[in-house]
Amino acid sequence: MTTALDSVSAVSDWYVDALAAASPNMATALGIPGRETELTDYSPDGHAERTGIRRQAEAALRLLNIETERDRVARDVMLERFAYEAELEDQQEHLRSLNILASPLQNTRQVFDLMPRETEEDQANIVARMGAVPEALERYRSSLASGMAQGIVVAQRQVRGAVEQCRVWSGAGEGASFFRGLCDSLGIEGGDNVTAAEQGYAAMGDWLEREYLSNANPRDPVGRERYQAASRGFNGIELDLDETYQWGWEEVWRIQSEMAATAERISPGASAAEAIAILESDDARAIVGEDAFRDWMQQTQDETMQALLGTHFDIAEPVQRIEAMIAPPGGALAMYYTGPSEDFSRPGRTWYPTGGETRFPLWRELSVCYHEGVPGHHLQIGTTRYLGEELTRYQRLLAGTSGYVEGWALYAERLMAELGYLEDPAYYMGLLSSQALRAVRVVIDIGMHLELPIPEQEEYHGGETWTPELALPFLIERSFFPEKMLASEVDRYLGWPGQAISYKVGEREWLAAREAAREALGDAFDLKSFHKAALDLGPMGLQQLRDEMSRLRG
Repeated sequence: MTTALDSVSAVSDWYVDALAAASPNMATALGIPGRETELTDYSPDGHAERTGIRRQAEAALRLLNIETERDRVARDVMLERFAYEAELEDQQEHLRSLNILASPLQNTRQVFDLMPRETEEDQANIVARMGAVPEALERYRSSLASGMAQGIVVAQRQVRGAVEQCRVWSGAGEGASFFRGLCDSLGIEGGDNVTAAEQGYAAMGDWLEREYLSNANPRDPVGRERYQAASRGFNGIELDLDETYQWGWEEVWRIQSEMAATAERISPGASAAEAIAILESDDARAIVGEDAFRDWMQQTQDETMQALLGTHFDIAEPVQRIEAMIAPPGGALAMYYTGPSEDFSRPGRTWYPTGGETRFPLWRELSVCYHEGVPGHHLQIGTTRYLGEELTRYQRLLAGTSGYVEGWALYAERLMAELGYLEDPAYYMGLLSSQALRAVRVVIDIGMHLELPIPEQEEYHGGETWTPELALPFLIERSFFPEKMLASEVDRYLGWPGQAISYKVGEREWLAAREAAREALGDAFDLKSFHKAALDLGPMGLQQLRDEMSRLRG
């Protein structure tokens, strides 16, 4: 350490640079140059290096004399995350970091989605990085093997899903491998490096199936203690899990009632399921073909951006650019967002996994666009990137929790309904379906992992204890999303405990903050000013968001 760490900003700058140097995948995701041909070392040694960086930064922060509110907020954001990461360290969670959505297995593949592709140098970096895949996966495998030797393992369900992903990405299933397909799309030769990447994922899948699967946990629930810690990490707040579970049921029942009323508007006398069947089969409300659907998403994002610009949000010029993308096959079947690079040379992007579908009913997709793009993830994350000197580099690039980010995105969906953009009952039913999915997540995520009973008064298996087998039919019945996507969702919840509840938990905090500001300010309350004040704080945990918004109200 050669830099004088005499301010929160200096500690932040040093930490981001040091962590990026030790985490090439993260550096690419953030648009930090210098490690384009390397991949993150997920071995125990690599993890120890990153842990050492965190501890140095934390020690430096605790020595500082904090003089301004801005510095206090920035310091507290870092310390809250560092405390959670230390808790994960104590639990040795890095030795069982395997699931179907957000583990080193996916990060090593998905980093290629985020790499620049325009120049010959960019393309050469892609090919060179492909050559690094086998060693990266071998290093990652050493962590899983160490965990396996100590009995620190994931559930067999996650292993089976990971094996299938390895098959798809390596080309062992139908179609070309991800790596060969990427080179073909760019018109470049990958040579031996493409073969190496294919063989790396094939070998990873073989090892998981042959060596790890039989040693994995046959049970999916992680139990109350691990779940409590995970939910604290994803939300940045200590939850009463039993109260949250009951509140989740109340939200399920409330949304179910509103869906019934909306179905009546769509087709008098129809149930929610019948109304949705009408919307699904309506060719006038559907688009055929991936390219046409991507064009619709792009147009929707662009039009929404222009409609909100200067009215309910101040949107900086670089943030006004967003790209709609079709996601590569093989991943989980849920739409996702990737943020812009630090210098905005790579824009924020929404990614839609089609799951092989070519016909896209639009009744639910408008709300999804608002969630992933504007005013959801892209507006929040893009604004954070742009805030420059108003936030530290850590706040701009690494801060925040799923509860903050996903809560904002769910709040954004509801906001668009409040502003009149979902008056068409078909699109409003899409919002309610989205809300229903997130409420059901609260119920089944907590319910499955804590093995809680379903309320006696509930018509769906009332009085029985939650199991994964009960979860999928309930998801289908109450949210009306496609079965293929929801089957992937159940696996996701079981492999990523505590994350699924962050959407509704976070939305609850955002709505509470807005209502508290409205009550405190009365007629002086202004929605645009509220959004600016809240987003200018930067990302953080939900407890800190609650505290900081209270301070702003005085």
